[in-house]
Amino acid sequence: MRTAVLGAVFVVVGVVAAVAGVLTGPELVALIERVAPVLGFVVGLTIVAELAAEAGLFAWLATASARLARGRVVVLWLLVVALAVVCTVFLSLDTTAVLLTPVVVIVARHVGLPPMPFALTTVWLANCASMLLPVSNLTNLLALHELGSPAPVAFAALVAPAAVVGVVVPVVAIGVRYRRQLVGRFEPPEAQPADDRVLFAVAAVATGLLVPALISGVEVWIPAAAAALVLVLATAIRRPRVLRLGLVPWGTLLFAGGLFAVVETAHSLGLADLLGAVVGQGESLPDLLRLAGGSAVAANVANNLPAYLALEPVAGSPLRLVAVLVGVNIGCLVTPWASLATLLWHSRLSSMGVEVSWGRFMLAGLGIAVVAVPLAVVATVLVV
Repeated sequence: MRTAVLGAVFVVVGVVAAVAGVLTGPELVALIERVAPVLGFVVGLTIVAELAAEAGLFAWLATASARLARGRVVVLWLLVVALAVVCTVFLSLDTTAVLLTPVVVIVARHVGLPPMPFALTTVWLANCASMLLPVSNLTNLLALHELGSPAPVAFAALVAPAAVVGVVVPVVAIGVRYRRQLVGRFEPPEAQPADDRVLFAVAAVATGLLVPALISGVEVWIPAAAAALVLVLATAIRRPRVLRLGLVPWGTLLFAGGLFAVVETAHSLGLADLLGAVVGQGESLPDLLRLAGGSAVAANVANNLPAYLALEPVAGSPLRLVAVLVGVNIGCLVTPWASLATLLWHSRLSSMGVEVSWGRFMLAGLGIAVVAVPLAVVATVLVV
């Protein structure tokens, strides 16, 4: 609700800017042409993820992981790591934070394990593992446009070194911090059949086909919309009570759409010149570290999406744009509001009675960010 209200305020500011002539007609048209496919993808993927969860797909994956671990806690955790990475890379960070988190917490509780190592795994990997593909993060989709819309494989090749660092550092941190809780054994859960096997099968097939479609080079909103349509039709037939207007992420759409307009207005008033003086120019290692560090600070002060939008015009090259993505994706681990995924993650945990100490969370996130961000920049410079 707060996101929707804030988004509505942003939209009003954008309208006022357009009426006042700060945003011209051609600028608005260009903004809409850029934003519409991105928001269309967000709607399609959100519907797919929600309906797949309703069909029991995520619960089945988590239970299957617990059974595959054969009673070994560390193996279960590593399987959750793999599941969180795959879910984030192909289905976006919000899917991991919102839909996978409660499932792995339930599984951990069911087998008598502390939920926090598994919950931190999902939220940190939701953010840090979201570097690899355009669909992994909304910031990546925006960067794709700035890079000239390369194929997903080409985009992945550019950001792969940073993406590897973004996965390894938080995993090592959790493994060291919770090394005592991650040893031992548990009783594997019994396999639970899906409530509706037909709907489960449709969800599994639609999601499975969506994954390669998202890296095929087709505009990502098209396969997302197609998969969403298939799941909506199947759900309407098998479980119509599940369908509701709330499946569409209205708050996120308002927030993102309004934010685009506000930042575009700020750029028209000279924001890029101001930020350029702060984060500097050039592609040397110190220059890139400065840019990534500034991007991380901006993400934690405001939010990673406005931070990216504000800093995109001062990037100026693919290498500098990767540094911005490193800062806003991997560096947004300190403040709760730095990433919408973190706020949604916390909301899900609170509803399940899992307490999070924000002080400890921020301190741990700061430790990971100050290690991962410079390492990701160094890896990019050495490999790319």
